[in-house]
Amino acid sequence: MPLQPQNMKKNCPEDFKNFTAEIKVASPGRINLIGEHTDYNNGFVMPSAIDKKIYFEMAKNDTDNLARIYSETFDTYVEWDLANIKKSENSWENYLLGVIDEINKLGKTFSGLNCIINSELPIGAGISSSAALECGFAGGLNELFGLGLSKMDIVKLSQRAENNFVGSNCGIMDQFASVMSKKDHFIKLDCDSLTSTFIPAKLNNYKLLLINTNVSHNLADSEYNTRRQECEDAVAVIQKEYPEVSSLRQVSFEMLQEFKGKIAPVPFKRCRYVLEENKRVTATEKALKNDDLAAAGKLMYASHRGLQHDYEVSCKELDFLVDFSEDKEYIHGSRMMGGGFGGCTINLIEADKIEAYFAEVKSAYTKAFDREPSQIIVVPDEGTIVTKLQ
Repeated sequence: MPLQPQNMKKNCPEDFKNFTAEIKVASPGRINLIGEHTDYNNGFVMPSAIDKKIYFEMAKNDTDNLARIYSETFDTYVEWDLANIKKSENSWENYLLGVIDEINKLGKTFSGLNCIINSELPIGAGISSSAALECGFAGGLNELFGLGLSKMDIVKLSQRAENNFVGSNCGIMDQFASVMSKKDHFIKLDCDSLTSTFIPAKLNNYKLLLINTNVSHNLADSEYNTRRQECEDAVAVIQKEYPEVSSLRQVSFEMLQEFKGKIAPVPFKRCRYVLEENKRVTATEKALKNDDLAAAGKLMYASHRGLQHDYEVSCKELDFLVDFSEDKEYIHGSRMMGGGFGGCTINLIEADKIEAYFAEVKSAYTKAFDREPSQIIVVPDEGTIVTKLQ
């Protein structure tokens, strides 16, 4: 995961630490209220950037092609030759190296730079520290060197960096939310057309509480790619009779039912979940516009059960947290969020009940798993902000 220290040089040169930043970047993590594992199937999602971010301070240096990067968070330092970009054994570096590689592919050029990174995003929590790292770095390079990239260019090249260089076959939701979000709004994003609608996050006396299982989702990358392949294999079967179908977005429930005997049972379940989740996102949009948080919460619970039983990307710790919330009248909804196999649940909970509830669930969870959960209260916030200092 990003910013994870692995055999890196420590104690960077003193002259580097004291450089004067020309650019500052605040690049947010993201939540997803509903619409999980639908983005790479060209479906609907409902994310937002949050008020927890990765911060970058950047400046040109006096070299032609030396990138000097220091993580304040972990006191780790690396140097790269920009003329010789290659994959690193340290996973966090590849999110940045991938951005450089994709910018190079666009025919854009830049020289040496200094960059200090400080993250307040917890690793492995499913709030997309990877997209924040990619989009923040790309946005900073764009401003520092006048590359002329649009916001959508930054979204797409950051996704390609993760697909091509890192090797995670992610959809576009995380990068889109990290760059394009609007404060105090959710985004209903159509991942087929990339059209979006901003929905006011009128949560009244409710807040969004993330409860982190603190379970490392080390299965997430491999299983994520497997789920994507299962969906694509099912689409390939459908295409034999419906050539116009290019993704599950063009598949209706009736059409899917026609192929029940031709698509293997497990991929069939995956497809059914995606179609149902798309329907839930649209229903959630209606609920939010009608100020019906109770209805939105029920859809969150239904989303989790689909992820648990049909898409099979949950885990016992996530299920425990969702189960524990279900009989609490002051919690409207709860579901796992992110790739799965660990990370957080997202809970729609009355603000004044958070402290007591977390104490209760923390005690029960620790007793069950001999591991403490942690909490993060988040607010829908603005996308990546780049500030020119001089």
